[in-house]
Amino acid sequence: MKSDMTNTILTLVLAVLVLAGVLLTLQTILRTREFGSMSAQVNFARNSLLQEQALFNDCLQYSKTHPDMNRVLQPFEAKPVAR
Repeated sequence: MKSDMTNTILTLVLAVLVLAGVLLTLQTILRTREFGSMSAQVNFARNSLLQEQALFNDCLQYSKTHPDMNRVLQPFEAKPVAR
């Protein structure tokens, strides 16, 4: 009788651990997919930022030879660096 009770308890513990393993596996799969999606968004944002910075630097260079450009750059508080 004691052996049957121990066997039942151990079987229940095993079932709980298997269920926990399945849930953790599903959670890992979902998080991995979410990470992949977010990683693509971060790369897009990073590339956009780099393009904007390059454009802004080009505008600053252009404003050195064309002072009228400073009026366009003023709202962004970007003024050519005086050297």
